[in-house]
Amino acid sequence: FVTGAAGFIGSRICEMLLDRGDTVVGIDNLNDTYDPSMKRYRLEPLLKRKNFQFIYGDITDLPLLENHFAKNPTEAIINIAGIPGVRRSVENPWIFLDSNMKGNLNLLESAKKFGIPKFIQASTSSVYGANAPFPTPENADTDHPLQPYAVTKKGAETMCYAYHYLHGIDVTVFRFFTVYGPKGRPDMAIFRFVKWISEEAPLRLNGDGRQTRGFTFVDDIAAGTILGLEPVGYQVFNLGGHESISMNDLITKLENLIGKKANVERGPLERADMAANLADITRARTVLGWEPKVSLDEGLRRTVGWYQRDRAFLKDVRM
Repeated sequence: FVTGAAGFIGSRICEMLLDRGDTVVGIDNLNDTYDPSMKRYRLEPLLKRKNFQFIYGDITDLPLLENHFAKNPTEAIINIAGIPGVRRSVENPWIFLDSNMKGNLNLLESAKKFGIPKFIQASTSSVYGANAPFPTPENADTDHPLQPYAVTKKGAETMCYAYHYLHGIDVTVFRFFTVYGPKGRPDMAIFRFVKWISEEAPLRLNGDGRQTRGFTFVDDIAAGTILGLEPVGYQVFNLGGHESISMNDLITKLENLIGKKANVERGPLERADMAANLADITRARTVLGWEPKVSLDEGLRRTVGWYQRDRAFLKDVRM
């Protein structure tokens, strides 16, 4: 049972599960936190797949979830749904509380009530705050998040632990580090940069561009999440890229791939943004055997190629 099935990461997880022969039920409310046409674009090929069932609904709707699980024995819940966006959470924290925490609680309650043994929870590197060691291990401080988004994800993590402790649910929590790739979210940097450079539009960059990220290709994230279906008791894992790059150097790489120069317009650095992130993935490597396989250069090449192939649609996607 995959939540956020029309989302960037959730849809790729569904595809990989179906490819290996699993039966998958996906749920998504197709909300407008970013352009819903991107969600329908990802969902359309899934609807054609054998062994895939789609529920148009919201994980905050507990009766809907209970009605489904009462009729459909389920081996695992993979909770990728939730409202994303560091900056958006500063503007409207209430929607994050509802989806990222109430939805998480509804799913845990369902797992308890219907005997679903495995639960995977998507979290974020944003829980590490501003002063994390670099690269960041899972035992780094998470008590000083910088935005409501990170607060709600940390709350979901701790609720998962409580349900593991009280009810014996096997829980894997993944802290994702800056995911990118084909079918990516239009509110994230790489999609925006590719679109702005391709369409010769102003590229809006917050800060001086020296802030860095450890980007992770979506296929690596999806593959790692699926590895988390193995029994671990309760474990938190970083899933992150192995190459760190500044925004300025990222723009240069994209200019070279696209064959156009960026028209950069600089603005002030957002207070809610972290200056850098990079994952220590020792635990995921040791326990799950996970290793990111797609290099940044290869991942950017695939992402730009995808944009160019589907440019007729993507150039009009609202960001």
